[in-house]
Amino acid sequence: MEKKMVETAREELQSIKLDETDNVAVIVNEKGGCEGQSLSDGTILRENVPQCHKVALEDIATGSPIRRYGKIIGYALQDILRGGWVNEFMIALPNAPELKVNSAASEVQMVMPLSRAYTFQGYRNPDGTAGIRNILGILPSVQCVVGVLQQAVKILRQDILKEYPYVDDVVVLNHNYGCGVAIQAPEAKIPIQTLKNLAVHPNLGGELLIVGLGCEKLQPNCLIPDGTNPEIIVLQEKNGYAAMLDDIIKSAKKCLDRLNKRRREKISVSELTIGLQCGGSDAFSGITANPAIGYAADLLVRSGATVMFSEVTEVRDGIQLLLQRAATAEVEKKLIVEMQWYDHYLTLGQVDRSANPAPGNKKGGLTNIVEKAMGSIAKSGTMPIVGVLSPGEKPNRKGLIYAATPASDFVCGTLQLAAGMHLQVFSTGRGTTYGLAMAPVVKVSTRNELKDKWRDLIDINAGPIATGEASIKEIGEEIFHFILSIASGEKETWAQHWNLHNDLCLFNPAPVT
Repeated sequence: MEKKMVETAREELQSIKLDETDNVAVIVNEKGGCEGQSLSDGTILRENVPQCHKVALEDIATGSPIRRYGKIIGYALQDILRGGWVNEFMIALPNAPELKVNSAASEVQMVMPLSRAYTFQGYRNPDGTAGIRNILGILPSVQCVVGVLQQAVKILRQDILKEYPYVDDVVVLNHNYGCGVAIQAPEAKIPIQTLKNLAVHPNLGGELLIVGLGCEKLQPNCLIPDGTNPEIIVLQEKNGYAAMLDDIIKSAKKCLDRLNKRRREKISVSELTIGLQCGGSDAFSGITANPAIGYAADLLVRSGATVMFSEVTEVRDGIQLLLQRAATAEVEKKLIVEMQWYDHYLTLGQVDRSANPAPGNKKGGLTNIVEKAMGSIAKSGTMPIVGVLSPGEKPNRKGLIYAATPASDFVCGTLQLAAGMHLQVFSTGRGTTYGLAMAPVVKVSTRNELKDKWRDLIDINAGPIATGEASIKEIGEEIFHFILSIASGEKETWAQHWNLHNDLCLFNPAPVT
């Protein structure tokens, strides 16, 4: 064992310091750093430090600030000597930043379009929007009907869908809402509007089948989007199980007949809406995957596309960074309103922002929500923020949009889908099998080790950025072109390949009766 430690200590130790004012660095090596190893600045490790975790670059006295990203991520709870491991138990969470208007909004620069106009092969929808998949969506008005729906979809997929070669899938927009809920409560507008927007998702091609039970509070007619004429089936009106299945399948086939006539055509990238998210994050997220995603986001915005980033608790501590990028005073005010609303929401639940990060994030070197927020914001790129969405809303303009959602992968994904997201780019350092049935999810790993371990789950590896083998620009361009290939149906993500997806998860801050 002693001999092995000596051999490890002789290996070259890599670390990353993000800003010249930082007093900590992150260890890059897969096996971490060993006591006695030296960093490039001459710092000698006083103890073993795991990969992704921080090492002090100077003596840090009790109560002194700990800096990463050039920002104060916390204050030392004890004296920390140079070369020591800086972990979550040594750092006090600073107060949340004030929510006040920043006067820099008028100084935001205009977006410079790319010199080349990019396109993808997509589907033109009856309402003029574009989609990247050709899916039949079936919307239950209440969870009670899902058991029957799942059996009907099983038959459709196994026995009938092969007759419709130009249709990608049949998807149930499963949710746990509809009855036992206070649909008249003010905040019930969030789940109801979310469902109505999901019903007209651009990947569903303008076709919709709504299935209700009959006695639920949220009746099918409450979910009919404006300007649509969906097929509606009410199970309590049918004579038994076989009749229910028969009617669902007959109605589905009418929709499938129309969907099967659609063909891909050349469409401008400006008609894409791309969602950005991170989950199972680690300390590399803000070094590799998220900055590369941010680079791709800039390319998309400069191509005229709509790009959404979200997760309130994971940007709240960097709110001043976002306010500096607000394109207008209205955007500034809306950002503050959404942060205030969520602060109040957490207070009602008797928790605060310290409930995030998760245990896996901490194991990956993220000590607190401030550090996590700095890395999370990196995936938004550098473009001006031109709009802010409340939960359940859809954007009314193109460009970089902040969509206020919880940080939960499943809730955020559902709300981004409701906002019209065609495809989601998802960074992860710890790994996740998360997926969405209605939209492809592109997984970007933060570390080489995760890509090596999950070769058949990770789509793009940003790990070479940490080891110096690739640049943020190179990986960002790879992500951008991969998005266009997925949107055109030329490639598929691993989540698509394995048919991995989670149920929709509505955000419902209203009472359940």
